[in-house]
Amino acid sequence: MRSAACICSAALLVCLSACSREDARNLVDKLTAKNDQSAESPQPAPLPKAEKNAKPGRHVKAPDPLLDATQQDLAEYLRGKLLALSPSDGINDNVEVRFDPSTSTLTVIQPGSRCDQFLNALDTNNVTWDVFDPSEANSSREPLLRLTATSVSGKRARACYDTKGQPEQGLNTNRVRLLFSYAKSEQVSGFQDKMMKVMKKLVVLSGGAPERDIFQGSSSSASSGHR
Repeated sequence: MRSAACICSAALLVCLSACSREDARNLVDKLTAKNDQSAESPQPAPLPKAEKNAKPGRHVKAPDPLLDATQQDLAEYLRGKLLALSPSDGINDNVEVRFDPSTSTLTVIQPGSRCDQFLNALDTNNVTWDVFDPSEANSSREPLLRLTATSVSGKRARACYDTKGQPEQGLNTNRVRLLFSYAKSEQVSGFQDKMMKVMKKLVVLSGGAPERDIFQGSSSSASSGHR
């Protein structure tokens, strides 16, 4: 009886060993196939790492539209605005405007006069705007926007003549004045700032005095003088 039990136990062990080897072989085959599939499938790209000290983008300043403008470009712009925004009271009208690059002379023709403005004699440090009322006691006129520029010391800024070609008497020759309709100019966005830039650059390109800051560096000079 004991011999029969031993024989059965031995047979069972043989069967279990055979099954274990077969199951192990199947498991190894499955794992090998899974690893091959994983190796063939593309791996997702790693996400970029955020920089710890990333700086915000800087604001890029728009290029200056007058940077490449020529003397003739600026003169044409000025002429166009003097005519388009001209006063229309019959006295201060800008009838015609001409520019002579050979002499840097801007000529403005009005109903009763002709003025030659010498741009190469002007100082860009003294260019201003003002609004004034040209009305007289017996007649009212529209307000005018006036651009005034003075000349460099010792130079004549303008020469004006009447309709007969005779020089105007008592004329202040150390400044030029360009007239615009105030109402019309108010309809043009940023007109005064744009015209100021155009006028100053035109004067410089025509041989006039460039803009400068006489107070630049005055603080450092004063501090060094009190040591």
